[in-house]
Amino acid sequence: MTNDDRANPGGARFDLNERTAVFGERVIEFARMMKTDVITAPLVSQLIRAATSVGANYDEADEATTKKEFRYRIGVSKKQARETKRWLRMIAAAAPGHRDTARDLWKEANELHLIFATIYRNAADTD
Repeated sequence: MTNDDRANPGGARFDLNERTAVFGERVIEFARMMKTDVITAPLVSQLIRAATSVGANYDEADEATTKKEFRYRIGVSKKQARETKRWLRMIAAAAPGHRDTARDLWKEANELHLIFATIYRNAADTD
């Protein structure tokens, strides 16, 4: 059931476990830079939960024993990537000084969302 190290359409190889882990680490570093207040604190908390859940659920999908379980976990990763984009957008509005970093992280969350959406669709085709 693993998707690690499969060639992408451009021929480059990547490790999705590593990519999602690095993404979570980058979000944690971003959160540490934030000056928290009554507005940003709950947004940052939600961001951390969603962003780190992307990789955690992919790890679970990677170890799935059934196609149904695999597709479910990939779906959760997809949803968490989408939710991460939402929190990054809200943080960019609440803390304009961090807008550029939030935008960079949003782009990676969007790429992850698209990757998981493709995996999810392809998993449905194999049922």
